[in-house]
Amino acid sequence: MTRQEAFNILQKNLSSPNLIKHSLAVEAVMRKLADYFDQDCEQWGITGLLHDIDYEKTKDNPSQHSLVGAEMIQEMGLDAEIVQAVKVHNEIHGIEPESLMSKALFCIDSLTGLIVASVLVLPSRKISDLTVDSVLKHFQQKSFARGVNRENIDKTKEYLDLDRKELAILALSAMQEISTELAL
Repeated sequence: MTRQEAFNILQKNLSSPNLIKHSLAVEAVMRKLADYFDQDCEQWGITGLLHDIDYEKTKDNPSQHSLVGAEMIQEMGLDAEIVQAVKVHNEIHGIEPESLMSKALFCIDSLTGLIVASVLVLPSRKISDLTVDSVLKHFQQKSFARGVNRENIDKTKEYLDLDRKELAILALSAMQEISTELAL
């Protein structure tokens, strides 16, 4: 599947501009991490792009989120590693990610949300003005962006052998590179 085909499928399944932007952010960070780990950037990018493909169908039933998406992706004929990564990224299932790609998706899904929330409290509301130190400060403030699963981000050292700051640097850089698409 090409990136454009994946994006077209995403748009058929998600109508919310914010969900599409979230998917683009996760795609960008997954591509950056694939490059960092010398992995397949296309495969990792498509995984990030499609990871929440079922969100609008399952938003009222969180226990089904990612299970339905994994099934959809499997029916599309995508690689089993992509299917598994999509399936395990929802921590509600308690499935331990095994591949490097699924571990990356598990950690960065929440981190992209923290970065967006950190941008939105800046006076400029521009991601180019956001610093890694600000992201890390907001991470420590549990009352900030309460919906962000900090425990998933904290798996970074165990899963990716990166500290939180290293991951934040890579993630912020990736998202800054697509600031226009993210409207940030």
